[in-house]
Amino acid sequence: MLQADFNSNPEQPQITLVVVPRERFSCTQASLESLYAHTRIPFHLIYVDGNSPAHIRRYLQEQSQARGFQLIRTEHYLSPNQARNMGWKAVRTPYMAFVDNDVIVSSGWLESMLQCAEETGAAIVGPLMCEREPVHTIVHCAGGENHVWQDGKGSRHLREKMYKQGQKVEQVRAQLHAQPTELAEFHCMFLRTDLREKVGFLDEGMLNTKEHLDFCMTVMAAGELIYFEPKSLVTYVPGPPADWSDVAFYMLRWSNHWTQASLEHLRRKWGLAEDSYFKTKLKKLGWRRRMTLWQPLNRRLTRGRTSDRLNQWVLYPLDRFIEGWLIHTYRRQNSAQPPQIQVKDPVLSSGQRSV
Repeated sequence: MLQADFNSNPEQPQITLVVVPRERFSCTQASLESLYAHTRIPFHLIYVDGNSPAHIRRYLQEQSQARGFQLIRTEHYLSPNQARNMGWKAVRTPYMAFVDNDVIVSSGWLESMLQCAEETGAAIVGPLMCEREPVHTIVHCAGGENHVWQDGKGSRHLREKMYKQGQKVEQVRAQLHAQPTELAEFHCMFLRTDLREKVGFLDEGMLNTKEHLDFCMTVMAAGELIYFEPKSLVTYVPGPPADWSDVAFYMLRWSNHWTQASLEHLRRKWGLAEDSYFKTKLKKLGWRRRMTLWQPLNRRLTRGRTSDRLNQWVLYPLDRFIEGWLIHTYRRQNSAQPPQIQVKDPVLSSGQRSV
């Protein structure tokens, strides 16, 4: 692991931004430039770079020297919570924000969440999260519901709902106000740094999906508040991969193995029934890779006709082969340096909700 020197800011920032890879690297420059262009208050920045391609590595090294931020790099891919924990352990300010490397922010995004946290005492603050381009136009998440409930037979189920998803920002923003919520996403999440002492670091058993649900429930189970702050407007720009150098990490990030392992870990950790919520998600394993990688390639090879045989006999077997190789490589590289991360068990309630 290589680590650049960290140059402290004489203005003594109260916030550290921890930027981590989400699913690709080709949005790195646009995202980083956005953070510096639209953040008016002082901040430290820790950038966790998990095996980005050579041109991105060089860019981040140059920017780290020019802007004076801390760069942590590994020569192998990282799961999202692995990367976040690496950054979190290096934070020395009272507040921090996790930011994915495909996020574009708007003016005032950070100070709005800081003000909300200081006024409410919230441990976590989530912004008005938008998705895709053009940025800041379509809502992805405006807070939501995230809790465990118990049915009449004693079985425990997960309730997950994101508010205002798919609606236009211009049509709903005036109706929104800062309020308690049960859900904030890791695309961009503001939090108190001292949560690591109260609830432990992020659970690395959550490899690639629903890790935000797990963390938010853990924080609420510890008696802490989560707030939604619509004055903070942020957008994440998802794939498909824009460059061939994105493909390997993208496939690992959304591999069937990681998704299935994450869902099973979540279910067992919170004592949840193997209900329609989990069965539906398991039936959709691989949908993201098929939609963004293999179906477009199929149409290109068949000049737009789309061949089911090509999928069945060539592309999908190739997908499984590459996935297996990526998983094997990831395990081998990470077994050399097993993570030493503390994760405290959630406090489960015997009532209707566990939080």
